[in-house]
Amino acid sequence: MDNVLALVRHGESEWNKLNLFTGWKDPDLTDKGVEEARKAGRLLKANGKPFDVAYTSDLKRAQRTLSIILGELGQESLVTHRDQKLNERDYGELSGLNKDDARKRWGEEQVHIWRRSFDIPPPGGESLKDTAARVLPYYEAKIWPDVKAGRNVLVVAHGNSLRALIMKLEGLSGEEIIARELATGVPIVYRLNPDGTVQDRRDFTG
Repeated sequence: MDNVLALVRHGESEWNKLNLFTGWKDPDLTDKGVEEARKAGRLLKANGKPFDVAYTSDLKRAQRTLSIILGELGQESLVTHRDQKLNERDYGELSGLNKDDARKRWGEEQVHIWRRSFDIPPPGGESLKDTAARVLPYYEAKIWPDVKAGRNVLVVAHGNSLRALIMKLEGLSGEEIIARELATGVPIVYRLNPDGTVQDRRDFTG
């Protein structure tokens, strides 16, 4: 029993490439994003631990990344749970806007506050605090019981839904987690103790 929890942010999406706020919008992966997902799968395979169950969001870019990873692992039939509670932070009125255009409309400082504060949401959207309020109960109810039972669990989701999980796992403050950058398609693999704390963490950058 390994108690492994692997987190992967989806590969580059079409809207990442265009510098657009994405949120709950549903663009697909770019060719680069597909390759990032393949690389993530190869890195996880080299880690040598097959997975027992996977979780992902209700959005195409995360689901497709997971599918590509599972193909690389030779685990295409792995039991997979999809839930919008793992969706990206909802950017509300910013969704679909170019980030430079948003700065012109609301001002550099205001957009920076929306992007980089823990608890101030953009108009009609969610803060990271709001995102954590749906992600963490789902983790406690669904994902953690699988890890605690000794299963190796793969979660493929989004920058901010994964930040919410990392904040809990690593005991970070809102200010600390908002500053954490998560690269697309780069696995982070935790081994957890029976009480849910982190025994060790490995970041895959190669």
